[in-house]
Amino acid sequence: MKKELIICVIIIIAIIIGNYITQNYTKKWSKTLSDSLQELRQELLKDEEQIDNNMLKNKSEEITNEWNSNHNKLAYYIEHKELEKVEIDLISMKSYIDSSEYKESVNELDKCIFVIKHIEDMYAFNLENVF
Repeated sequence: MKKELIICVIIIIAIIIGNYITQNYTKKWSKTLSDSLQELRQELLKDEEQIDNNMLKNKSEEITNEWNSNHNKLAYYIEHKELEKVEIDLISMKSYIDSSEYKESVNELDKCIFVIKHIEDMYAFNLENVF
């Protein structure tokens, strides 16, 4: 009886520690990617004459590379459908930037930021998510 209790306590502590680590990683990833997307959004909202298309392409490529480097780690504990939504929005945004359709790329960028925030909220440890 005492062994089972000790094992259960160890398992609960491991779950709490694992949740803490994944939640912090998700917050860090979410903040980093959202900040990068916000910077890109500011550039996209400039006047057409002031927009540097090469800089936008480079920035969107950096964001895509950042996403690809974190995707595998996030896939361990986040639903794949949620990650696919982010990936689809990033690809759409990048294709609109490549075709110089900046207003449409802002729409995709905003959807991407929303999904990232939704993922962060959905995996946060709070009573709303527990029950």
